[in-house]
Amino acid sequence: MEYKKMNQQDFLFIEKIVGKENTSIKDEIEEDLAHDELKTVFSYPEIHVIVIDKTQIMEIMKYANKNLIPVTVRGSGTGLVGSCVAIYGGILLDTTKMNKIIEFDKINMTLRVEPGVLLMEIAECVEKDNYFYAPDPGEKSATIGGNIATNAGGMRAVKYGVTRDWIRGLEIVTPDGELITTGGKIVKDSSGYSLKDLIIGSEGTLGIIVEATLKLIPLPKKTVSLLIPFENREDAIKAVPRVIMEHSIPTAVEFLEKESLRFSEEFLGKKIPNADYNSYLLVSYDGNTDYQISSDVEIISNLCVNELKAIDVYLVDTEERLDSVWSARGAFLEAIKASTTEIDECDVVIPRSNISEYLEFTHNISEELNIRIPYFGHAGDGNLHIYFCKDDLTEEEWNKKIEIGFKKMYDKAFSFGGLVSGEHGIGYAKKVYLVQQVGSKQIEIMKGIKYAFDPNNILNPGKII
Repeated sequence: MEYKKMNQQDFLFIEKIVGKENTSIKDEIEEDLAHDELKTVFSYPEIHVIVIDKTQIMEIMKYANKNLIPVTVRGSGTGLVGSCVAIYGGILLDTTKMNKIIEFDKINMTLRVEPGVLLMEIAECVEKDNYFYAPDPGEKSATIGGNIATNAGGMRAVKYGVTRDWIRGLEIVTPDGELITTGGKIVKDSSGYSLKDLIIGSEGTLGIIVEATLKLIPLPKKTVSLLIPFENREDAIKAVPRVIMEHSIPTAVEFLEKESLRFSEEFLGKKIPNADYNSYLLVSYDGNTDYQISSDVEIISNLCVNELKAIDVYLVDTEERLDSVWSARGAFLEAIKASTTEIDECDVVIPRSNISEYLEFTHNISEELNIRIPYFGHAGDGNLHIYFCKDDLTEEEWNKKIEIGFKKMYDKAFSFGGLVSGEHGIGYAKKVYLVQQVGSKQIEIMKGIKYAFDPNNILNPGKII
């Protein structure tokens, strides 16, 4: 596709829509807008445009579609695969100012929001009235639009599912500037193809999310976390299926190792209690009564110590301990980034039964390539975050080791029936591995879907397929 190179006439047209104060052009554009959080994909747009409502987006898209100008949508920029990077230039459409909570419907238990509302703002809004939006991606400053676009997961997915499971309805601006609504406040929907579910996880390639209706449930009244140390990784991972099957489903089951905790301690500048063991499971439960929670704790504690080779079970029951342990877990990515010069990530998801073998394979790759590869993961759903660290490698050495290492890592994941991404998406950085995973027929079908939504291929071109 040959896209139009934007000129002064194009810039003036957009300025009339949003106001000159809401645009920046060429050299005025900040460097942070040319990459996402991981910085592995880098490209400047020709114009950065801050929009405040759906009408502005509709006008811009009609103009862009008519003139073959590529448009990339951006929220907080916290992605890790380059989805929000304008690799073909054109318009970078910034929705962070579309940040209104439109309606909190306590009868239908839904929340209508604009795409720029932050995940932390949703929690603050609903939890004070004892409602709960369960998806819990690690980056709380991410926008809900970005969460929906990548079908973000997070630590509570083992019990509550991922973002897709919590979206009742979407309002979308199509690439030709039309407004469509899919779903709504209704609980059931068997009315034709689910376009809503196609949009979720499409990383801004099919339509622009301008409003979302989120499902809510009653806020659990009680929560508790357990830090469970094991002698080695194998024992910790083997315990996961039993922990999930026994009595009641945990809210989260996270796998930690001493090295990752050490990175967090150094990064946060504080000591984490009981962090001197080799491997851990961090397990949490929620419920509505003290009896329910204490029963969960007693049953899982006895199971882990008496049958699953746990060294001990530490109850994380005070605010100070909860903050210490969960802030350490939440800081893993930032801590690993701070420990090296550059990182790249495998966001693989594999069956739970293969986690231990896969992590052993990761250790072997680290030794074979002589490259540092720290990791952590959601043991409850098999989603692992594995980071290659550049350290003092030259650019040539880094690129070569990344190419070899990633191919080996993804080949191994695919051999278990795993997938390229569990929650961060494909974007620009992981396209080649998606082709390898799904094959030519599925890619052909995906291209057909893309064409049906966006025949001129102007919306976030070059991503996913």
